[in-house]
Amino acid sequence: MKQKRLRPAPRAARGLLLLSLLPAACYDFHVDGPEDPAPLPQPRSVSVGVEYRQPDLCSDTPSRCTGAVLFYGSWMRPGEALVLRPVPGRFFWVGTATSVPVNFPPAGRAHAVRVLDPYIGGAPSSGFTGRRLRVGGEVLSHVEALARVDEHALVYVDDNGFGHNPY
Repeated sequence: MKQKRLRPAPRAARGLLLLSLLPAACYDFHVDGPEDPAPLPQPRSVSVGVEYRQPDLCSDTPSRCTGAVLFYGSWMRPGEALVLRPVPGRFFWVGTATSVPVNFPPAGRAHAVRVLDPYIGGAPSSGFTGRRLRVGGEVLSHVEALARVDEHALVYVDDNGFGHNPY
């Protein structure tokens, strides 16, 4: 008995078969859930009062004592500074730092803060100091790198804008 050979299906029929299977291949199996990941939580930030007292000897050379005092915090962008305002009749400089990240209770590193005082520009620290600073109402007592260009004080800031010295 002689077997009949089946003829291959015409190209048009094969194309039609593939075209009919295409929608089934694109079925979306995604049923529920968010389309995008949840946004990352933004760190809390507050405004903090800053106060700096110039050395008592500043009254001897008032010309350098009236130069602008700049405040720097480790959370600030490079080149960013807060220009402190003088308190009339006293050698105190004040300002308000905004957008300070909350890091108290201690979570990670304390903020490093310092000022650039033109009166002490001839000192080994080139005018930078972390001494005589009050941040968030707290007199800062933890000063690192004394008498060096990178001298700074450390502070933690709570949700109410109050400063805290490291333990």
